[in-house]
Amino acid sequence: MTNNLIEVKNLKKYYQVQKGFVETLLARKIDFIKAVDKISFNIRKGEVFGLAGESGSGKTTTGRLILGLTEPTEGKIFFDNIDISSLSPSEMRSFRKKMQIIFQDPYASLNPRMKVGDSIGHSLLIHKICNEAEKRELVLDIMTKVGLTPSKILCEKYPHQLSGGQRQRAVIARALILQPELIVADEPIAMADVSVRATILKLMMDLKNEFNLTYLFITHDLATTKYICDRIAIMYLGKIFEMGTIYDVYSNPKHPYTIALLSAVPVPDPKARRKHLIPRGEIPSPINPPPGCRFHPRCPKVMDICSKKEPELIDTGNKHLVACHLK
Repeated sequence: MTNNLIEVKNLKKYYQVQKGFVETLLARKIDFIKAVDKISFNIRKGEVFGLAGESGSGKTTTGRLILGLTEPTEGKIFFDNIDISSLSPSEMRSFRKKMQIIFQDPYASLNPRMKVGDSIGHSLLIHKICNEAEKRELVLDIMTKVGLTPSKILCEKYPHQLSGGQRQRAVIARALILQPELIVADEPIAMADVSVRATILKLMMDLKNEFNLTYLFITHDLATTKYICDRIAIMYLGKIFEMGTIYDVYSNPKHPYTIALLSAVPVPDPKARRKHLIPRGEIPSPINPPPGCRFHPRCPKVMDICSKKEPELIDTGNKHLVACHLK
């Protein structure tokens, strides 16, 4: 028996580039944005799996594919050994209770015309789990658990009447009220003030232990993943470049891109001086990614083979996987 809750195999998501009629006629070809391009990984039950990388690397798209919010171009997604990528919309609907998302922006993800309590408990009515009276009790209970107190007063408020930290807690409560097995946390603290980020992260970890949750933690902040993730995958232009335990990746990064990202993580010592290995240039277009290794135009250790052959994700020991010709 496998201990994996999520298994992703050769997952792809291409978006067709929208063009005008004349441009399409002259080009005589269809261009695609390769948001996610043939990635594979697994998330074990009860772990926090980090997905990190720069903006535009495909992290959020991967999360949406796992949740079924976006249809994959190719590949398979297994939830507890069930192939959810082949389920019909009606069959997928029942799985919504088992997987939920914490959106990055609590300002945009809460309906401004709905009271906070109604927003949190709306999914209970959608899935016909309880009636209106029972919903209120469940909403007040989950609000108390996430620290939205006094719950009886705050449930009658509208989102604009809450602070940023309270809105983020409301989004977390909405994700938890269905008692899911998987939570996709898409940059859950990016919009929060620095003063409340640690509080939100502690809350998420406390709730993980209480509800026996599994997290897919999507972020660009490697300083955060070090303290809450069990394993991590580094993405760039739709590809996974490095994957392994937090200890292995942080103590012995092998891909030049991972090394560059970790060099930018601040250290809590004002006297410390670190060499910032910022990659040169900008991320190339996902419409026409570079041949071979997609990082080679910005890599400080580029070799001739890097522009000709795409490296495979290879286990370098202890399930520490790296896609680089140097290893």
